[in-house]
Amino acid sequence: MALQLGDTAPDFTAHTTEGEIEFHEWIGDSWAVLFSHPKDFTPVCTTELGYMAKVKPEFDKRGVKIIGLSVDPAEDHERWAKDIEETQGAAPNYPIVGDPDFSVSKSYGMLPEDTSGDPGDRTPADNQTVRNVFVIGPDKKIKLILVYPMTTGRNFDEVLRVIDSLQLTANHKVATPVNWQQGENVIIAGSVSDDEAKETYPEGWESPKPYIRIVPQPR
Repeated sequence: MALQLGDTAPDFTAHTTEGEIEFHEWIGDSWAVLFSHPKDFTPVCTTELGYMAKVKPEFDKRGVKIIGLSVDPAEDHERWAKDIEETQGAAPNYPIVGDPDFSVSKSYGMLPEDTSGDPGDRTPADNQTVRNVFVIGPDKKIKLILVYPMTTGRNFDEVLRVIDSLQLTANHKVATPVNWQQGENVIIAGSVSDDEAKETYPEGWESPKPYIRIVPQPR
């Protein structure tokens, strides 16, 4: 079964570039981003891993831990890190999971259950479905799933934008409109009655239609 939003993120124990981890324990009370890669020493993923290293402080500000994954041994990741630093100006400063037995990729629905063999014998095209982003909350539930093709680099600024929305809407009964950015107006959630909204927003709201109630972002 494919993972769905709201499912518990599968737990796992794995070797990473920063030692062995137990995933749920590693997340702790934080948010987390798990982003996966088809194979080490591939061009698009090289740019992604380097950019993620550069913007890690932005994730840190939001209490979000970053972890990568590639269907190769962690020892290969360490060699790849040198290329990433040389070409992108920053080496990964977060753990990268080694998944040579494909167990993590299969548990997250990124590879078929019957996948087996030596990962070194597989091409990036064989693993092309291992190109996901999972945002996971402190409750270990999956909040966002993004799936990208191999030829399209991921937009991690968009992942930050979504995390801002997820964290805001987890604490306030609001939703964020199209292209919303931190600090912009939001929409009162449909589950909130007008009477309840009047208590929370005594100044009122802008309402171009009865079902659209626009208010400043709660602080």
